Amino acid sequence: MSGLKFVAERTGDGAGQPFLDTDNGEELMHVQPGTAIVLGSRPPESPGTLYITSKQVVWLSDTDRGKGYAVDFLSVSLHAVSRDPEAYRDPCLYAQIDNGVEDDESEGSCDEGDVSSDLSRITELRLVPSDPSQVDTLFQIFCDCAELNPEPIEEEEEEHNWIFSADQLENQEAEEDSEWLISQNSTHPIGHSNGDHDLAHNVLQLQINDQRFEDAEEMDSDSKNGHHHP
Repeated sequence: MSGLKFVAERTGDGAGQPFLDTDNGEELMHVQPGTAIVLGSRPPESPGTLYITSKQVVWLSDTDRGKGYAVDFLSVSLHAVSRDPEAYRDPCLYAQIDNGVEDDESEGSCDEGDVSSDLSRITELRLVPSDPSQVDTLFQIFCDCAELNPEPIEEEEEEHNWIFSADQLENQEAEEDSEWLISQNSTHPIGHSNGDHDLAHNVLQLQINDQRFEDAEEMDSDSKNGHHHP
């Protein structure tokens, strides 16, 4: 599932921590307490703790143990530092989320209600640390983790690249045999000169050669006749 997800389960004592997929190499990279989260244009959630792992961003509420949100880095299409008070009143880390839903079905804000059903429609979020100086730190960690999660190459693209490489080899072989193909086939494929044009050119060249041959005969005859006269 792409996009923002609801997190209800935790591990550990106190406010708890998110479960990590350690079997697949997920590691905890950074913990930022006292961080508020803003989903779309909704009001900010009560302060919580931000957990950044090598695969995802997880925010867990400090006051409601059953409330939390998570998004994979593969679903984060953009992240940036925002210090413009017109955009948001506090310095924060802004992120856009690719939720895999068509634009006309997505929205940055939702009505309060069933949060879990509306999360798939969220396309942006803000992380607001209580210490504004931590915004740049969060941005750098986002950059580092994004590099650890490059976009996967589609299988179809890999297959296409392989076919393209094979075509290149075939084209190279075809170029090497192009002279033989032209001599064997008077009908050339698109991209080559038309056969009738070559024929007309050869006929014209033959006529020119014939004309030159006749001129040469006349010059030779006049020269010989000149030698007979005293």
